[in-house]
Amino acid sequence: MWFKNLTLYRFNKPFAVETEALETALADFTFSPCSSQDVSKFGFSNALGKKGSSLVHSADNRHLICVTKEEKILPGQVIKEALEEKVALIEDEENRKMAKKEKDALKDEIITSLLPRAFSRRSQTHALILPELEMILVDSSSATKAEELLALLRKALGSLPVVPLSFKAPVESNLTEWLKLGSAPLPFEMQDEAELKSEADEGGIVRFKQQDLKEDEVLAHLATGKQVHKLALHFGQSIALLLQSDASVKRLKFSEEFRAGNDEVGTDDPMARLDADFALMGSELVALMHALVAALGGLEDAQI
Repeated sequence: MWFKNLTLYRFNKPFAVETEALETALADFTFSPCSSQDVSKFGFSNALGKKGSSLVHSADNRHLICVTKEEKILPGQVIKEALEEKVALIEDEENRKMAKKEKDALKDEIITSLLPRAFSRRSQTHALILPELEMILVDSSSATKAEELLALLRKALGSLPVVPLSFKAPVESNLTEWLKLGSAPLPFEMQDEAELKSEADEGGIVRFKQQDLKEDEVLAHLATGKQVHKLALHFGQSIALLLQSDASVKRLKFSEEFRAGNDEVGTDDPMARLDADFALMGSELVALMHALVAALGGLEDAQI
């Protein structure tokens, strides 16, 4: 339920799909497990997991969706050894060298024969659609996984006019200025972790952890032209995060005090608690996005 990373996108056109229509669109691309011959399967699953019953969970016109991916695990070394053994046997029996095309076909046969015995692993990726901000927040530290989710959503809806979030000024310029000043704009508070990079193609990278970033040792690197590409921040008393120069947010962590805001709901009704937690998280992420855009000087050719 609680997002741990944010890969950020914004709509080029207003998102105007109602919950019921969105549910219907996703239903045609529901996840199903791998069969014996499938290498992988990918599809939408219940937004709230096993306790949920719908592909879309909505509250306050904010929509939570989830994709599940199952992949068969076939170690490359196992395939290589089986292929080498089979090639050697055929070449010995027929007293000839196999062509590359034959080896490729044989490799495909070996993979097909191994698939029914292969282990599989599943992973899930959530996304939060925020029409009020014209944004989508994907809970993934991997841009590839985020793009996979968006590609499937685009296929389900027929179109999805989104682009990665971009700001009027480079994020690293703002982060570098904050470090020079020794503080971030409120309601953000600079913490004790940063990564600085030289702008030269083969320039150095220096990382600081659990260190006072106001010390001369840190600031000296700015004097040599390095810029801040990662900076640990607190958003008020609710969220700790690592903001990166590509505008992604890693290591997002909601404080225990903030999450305890729904303790009065209890846990007797799991769905009620999940719904309350979703509403709480959604509202705070909207507040975070507003504050982040303001602190970084506004979105490129857009406002929220």
